[in-house]
Amino acid sequence: MRTLEQIQMRDPFVLKQANESCYYLYGSTDPDIWKGKGIGFDVYRSADLIHWEGPFPAFRPDPGFWSDTNYWAPEVHAYRGRFYMFATFKAEGVCRGTQILVADSPLGPFRPHSDGPATPKDWECLDGTLWVEEDGTPWMVFCHEWVQVTNGTVCALQLSPELDRPVGEPILLFSAQDAPWVDPVKNGAGYVTDGPYAHRCRDGQLLLLWSSFRQGRYAQGIARSASGGILGPWVQEPEPIFENDGGHGMIFSTFEDELLLALHTPNRTPEERPVFIGLSEKDGRLSVR
Repeated sequence: MRTLEQIQMRDPFVLKQANESCYYLYGSTDPDIWKGKGIGFDVYRSADLIHWEGPFPAFRPDPGFWSDTNYWAPEVHAYRGRFYMFATFKAEGVCRGTQILVADSPLGPFRPHSDGPATPKDWECLDGTLWVEEDGTPWMVFCHEWVQVTNGTVCALQLSPELDRPVGEPILLFSAQDAPWVDPVKNGAGYVTDGPYAHRCRDGQLLLLWSSFRQGRYAQGIARSASGGILGPWVQEPEPIFENDGGHGMIFSTFEDELLLALHTPNRTPEERPVFIGLSEKDGRLSVR
């Protein structure tokens, strides 16, 4: 058993499984995600969010898998009786992108489902997440990376009902500079968008978490859909909800109906750890408890 303080992880994602009365914790788990050969993704399991079994190998690349580096930000979503992993990969001479994988169990093993990245092949992309609209239409929300476009963006791409391919072209939701709190990185080289995650509030409002940098520190921001749908238009909250060098968050509720924000902090390798932060939700607005 391990505690969160003993788990090196970026981009934490929690899947709650009611039929097992437990939680699964995924994330970027390679010791150094920035360089070197990618190993895969591990998953941990817990009944109480304190003591974690694992790591279990959720994904390991088969021989011939197209990507060998930058294994980032796995999310696992239950959909139509199976479990779908959205994860970022890259290879030399190939644009970074989000591929969709599938398994019959939250523990995996996850296998490629989409034909390579579902994001545009000539875009540098990352951090795809699944959102299913109330009419049942699945969308992938992802980031078009600042390293290619300078002012990073968040886009939505409709997926097939089988989640194996894109349908149509990406739709721009917003850019990093739309948020008043975002500062440039690397001496003004660009503006970052990271880690989108959609959350439907109890009053029906739709929020989108995403991350960037403020005064040199990683921070967790929130945008609000004026229409209540994934295509927005999106209105940025003026201040981040967390700005103490942490982000790439998601929101989940416990079996006791407590709302928690999961993110990693600090934003330094190998010090990053997953943390859970209690949230209050009132009138479609979130605040840290």
